[in-house]
Amino acid sequence: MTATPSPTRRLTVEEMKGYRQGCTQLMPNVPTSYDYVPHLSAGIVFCVLFSLSMTGHIVQGIRKRNWTRYVLATGALTELLGWTGRTWSSQCPYNETAFLLQITTLIIAPTFFSAAAYLILGTLIRLSSTSSPPSPSRLSVLSPTAYLVLFCAADAIALATQAVGGALASLAQKRGTSTATGTNIMVGGVVFQMGAMTVFVGLLADFLRRVWRLGRSNGNCGRMMTRGSKLPLPQGAKWVLLALLTSVAAIYVRSVYRTVELLQGWRGYLIVREGYFVALDAAMMVVAVGVYNVLDPAVLLLPSCVQEGQGDGVRAVRDGEVLLGGGEDGKGEEKH
Repeated sequence: MTATPSPTRRLTVEEMKGYRQGCTQLMPNVPTSYDYVPHLSAGIVFCVLFSLSMTGHIVQGIRKRNWTRYVLATGALTELLGWTGRTWSSQCPYNETAFLLQITTLIIAPTFFSAAAYLILGTLIRLSSTSSPPSPSRLSVLSPTAYLVLFCAADAIALATQAVGGALASLAQKRGTSTATGTNIMVGGVVFQMGAMTVFVGLLADFLRRVWRLGRSNGNCGRMMTRGSKLPLPQGAKWVLLALLTSVAAIYVRSVYRTVELLQGWRGYLIVREGYFVALDAAMMVVAVGVYNVLDPAVLLLPSCVQEGQGDGVRAVRDGEVLLGGGEDGKGEEKH
């Protein structure tokens, strides 16, 4: 670590450039890109939490051949990279690479968690269908495939927009020019993602309304009875819905916070106070991804007695035959 220079002398451009490329202690009257020094303890805690979540999702993804798990693991990895950058910044507060690493990764990580939510709702709709051939139109405005295509496309647009905005803002900050253009683009990406999530929440509410109208749970593998017909719903569906709603709520809180934060500017009230970032971004993302480690959709939706509609009858489907987010229409066969 480079020694702290005398505060009585104004730093030259070349000296400041050297400090941004190396590892220098905090200097009096020389602000960092954060306008504060990130806490090492926060960096370590969140690196550990996202590492544990990522590892759990990878292990379950391999065991269940579950693509949704890989999406969640990718999001957790992105968060881990961001918090690695912030941990680095706690020791080298002026290092430009550390700052750029955290700002570009932490702005896009929630995109993967929202994509997982779209996959999970599509799976719930598919498993709740009873007609032959399966038709989820009774339960949802959109088909499971439409959820995947439309909302993941929206996520991709939001991801690209935020990445471009973050890159432009970082470049402007490096050059000492206005970051307004990049910031506005980032805000646009976050707002677009929040808008897509709002539409998704509306469709989720519509799904729950339709399920409620069709009948109520009657036990026996979550079979739902309504007007003489049977609507199979896995016993664990209510827990999966709880996990889904919890994750979506956390993503939404974070999106609102990020929007207000960025609109205030790079020296605004929220962005220069780490406590808000820890509580309204980092903690929310731990909840958004960690809730699926605790309430595993692949396990809760696939008990050995899960039933699937086939014509007028109901047949049993053994554990592992229907894969969350994997294979054609989520169906496949797990190899033991």
